[in-house]
Amino acid sequence: METQALTPFQNIAALATKYAFDLVGAVIILVIGWLLASWAERGTRRGLARLTHIDPTLKPLLASIVRAVILVFVAIAVLAQFGVQVASVIAVLGAAGVAIALALQGTLSNVAAGVMLLALRPFRVGEFIDAGAISGVTVTGTVEIIGLFTTEIRTAQGLYLSTPNAQLWNRPIKNYSRLPTRRLDLTVSFSGGELDTAIGALRELVEGDPRVRKEPPPDVLVTAIADGTVTLALRCWAARADHPALLHDLHNAVRARLSAAGIAMPGAEPAIHGIAWSDEDRAP
Repeated sequence: METQALTPFQNIAALATKYAFDLVGAVIILVIGWLLASWAERGTRRGLARLTHIDPTLKPLLASIVRAVILVFVAIAVLAQFGVQVASVIAVLGAAGVAIALALQGTLSNVAAGVMLLALRPFRVGEFIDAGAISGVTVTGTVEIIGLFTTEIRTAQGLYLSTPNAQLWNRPIKNYSRLPTRRLDLTVSFSGGELDTAIGALRELVEGDPRVRKEPPPDVLVTAIADGTVTLALRCWAARADHPALLHDLHNAVRARLSAAGIAMPGAEPAIHGIAWSDEDRAP
C-alpha cells in the first residue's frame, strides 16, 4: 500500500528530474532575451535620437518594434526548449496574423499610411495644409498631431478635425508652410486714365514696400483690355510670414494709390479682384 501511495510522488519526481534542465534553460533564455530586448530598445532610441531626418513621433515606434521582434524570437526559443515543434507554432502565428490583418484591413491601412506620412513627411506638425474635400469635409488647417491612425488638424476657425491617415496619404496635399516664400497676386481693373501711369503707380507701390522681395522682382502685367476697361495683374514675392498682412495692406493701398493718380472714371473707383481672403491667404 505504501508503494502504491508513493507512486504519484515518484512520477512527479521523475518528471521534475526530466524537465529540470529544460526548465532552467528556458528561464535562462527568457531572462537573457528580456534583457537583450530592453538593451536593444534603449540602444535603438539612442541611435535614432542622433538622426534628425527621422520624425520624432516615429522613433519610439521603431524602438518598440525592435523590442517586440526580439521577444517573439525569445518566446519561440523557450517553447523549443520544451520540445514544442517550432514550425507548427510559426504556422499558427502566421495564420493568426493573416486572419487579424484581414479583420483589421481598414485600420492597418491607416497605420501603414501613418508610418509613410511620418517617414516621408509631406507635412509636419505646425504646418498649414490643404487636402481638399474628404468625405464632404474640407481638410484645411494647421497640423497638430500626426498619429499612427489619424492626423489631427486645427482649422482656421479654431475647430478640431481628425482625418484618417489613409485618406490623407492617397491624395495631393498643398503645404503652405513648407517653402520660405510665396507669390502674391492681385488683379486690378480700372477705366479711364493713362495705362503707363497706372502701371507706374502700382510698380512704385510694391517696390517701396520693404516686405516685397527684390528677387524675383515684382511685376505689373496687362492681362486684358475690353470695353474701355483695363485689367492688370500685380505679382510680387514675399516671405511666407509676411504674405497675409502684405495682401491685406496692398488691397487697401492699391485703391488709394490709383485714385490719387487719377485712374478712375468720374464717380467710380478702381476695382480690385482676385482677393478671396480664404484660409490659404491667411496661412502662416
